[in-house]
Amino acid sequence: MGTRPNTAVKSTSGRPGTPSSPGTRGQVPASRDTTRGDDATQALWNGRPPTVLLIEDDPGDALLVEELVADSEVPLRLSLARTLAEAVTALEAEIPQCILLDLHLPDAQGLEALERVLVHAGASAVVVLTGLAEERSGLAAVAAGAQDYLIKGRLEPDLFVRAIRYAIQRKHTEQAASALQTSRLRAQENARLERGLLPTPLLHDTTVAVCARYQPGRSQALLGGDFYDVVQTPDGMTHAVVGDVSGHGPDEAALGVCLRVAWRSFVLAGARGQQLLALLEQILVAERSGPEIFATLTCLTRSPADEHMNLQRAGHPGVLIRSPERGVHLEEVPGGPVLGLLPGLVSWPVTPVPVHRDGAVMMFTDGLIEGRVGTGFERLGEQGLLEIARRHTHEPADAFVDTLINTAQSLAASGGGLADDVAVLHLEWNGAN
Repeated sequence: MGTRPNTAVKSTSGRPGTPSSPGTRGQVPASRDTTRGDDATQALWNGRPPTVLLIEDDPGDALLVEELVADSEVPLRLSLARTLAEAVTALEAEIPQCILLDLHLPDAQGLEALERVLVHAGASAVVVLTGLAEERSGLAAVAAGAQDYLIKGRLEPDLFVRAIRYAIQRKHTEQAASALQTSRLRAQENARLERGLLPTPLLHDTTVAVCARYQPGRSQALLGGDFYDVVQTPDGMTHAVVGDVSGHGPDEAALGVCLRVAWRSFVLAGARGQQLLALLEQILVAERSGPEIFATLTCLTRSPADEHMNLQRAGHPGVLIRSPERGVHLEEVPGGPVLGLLPGLVSWPVTPVPVHRDGAVMMFTDGLIEGRVGTGFERLGEQGLLEIARRHTHEPADAFVDTLINTAQSLAASGGGLADDVAVLHLEWNGAN
């Protein structure tokens, strides 16, 4: 097809929806809105005429397409672009439901034209128009990403419109299948992250009972960077950690998994106290995506023969301690800054804290206490959580933890619920010494 003067895509003259004047062949209006049609044809398109962009430089073939649409008496909103450059401009303004593409344009030929259209087509179905002797080109175009091809010399109105409708539906089906596959992959990724972030405690005896909960924040489709772990070493010591990587998303979740696995490995290898947190900070700095990423955590160690435990805090909330004689109280031991803030320049003191032989400790991430309560900007905070805990002092571990999470969630409901991830780890000793 020969080249024609470049004319920008434009609408039909006159009021919108009015068919263009017949004119003479070679004088094709740039847009045609065929919105007439009975209720049955409207139902084919869910009551709304589809938008179709024709990319064709030959006025005769463009007029042929317009006549096919008119003869089919099916409502379509048809626009014309005579070059690929015009088509790109039109696609930047509006993405049609279907694109009819001639493979021989002044500024693009063959599959090159298709490839360039697909880059800008978005959710549009693409139907290639070929000549009588170019059926192989049509098949190649479908293999390259087009939804269908039509041979110009064999077009009938009903077949033509049916092909457009099928192409649009086929595109929708392809997108739905792609979205489903993406959802499945995300679910598999989420399961892998969950296995890494939420491990099975490594326990050798029944001297300590573990109750753990994880709840993603309201805006998270995947797990965030909160993590926890519990390990008993051969000497009978119980070691536990609860941590939180700043930010949300798969990178933060993966970093949380990395820190959790590193913590377990270092503990089993004998690292304790300052050495343990210094090693974790080295891992964080090496694995994080940028210097702005940090992590908070609390580490706990208790020997079965001791009536105290050792706590370390790195920018993390305190812990709730439950005992038969004191009920529930909040313990905030001296701590150091978050991991990753000043790599290699800070320390995290180890503080012994009394624990009854039948006592319990609840560690948690800040997502549990940062929900807004009421209609203002006040947050629950550690003291608010302590007040709730004191009302449920005598409940067993599972009920105690679930009640605290559910109550915090209810109090934050007016603000949309708990925005951040929540990880809770409850440890209860039963006459360990």
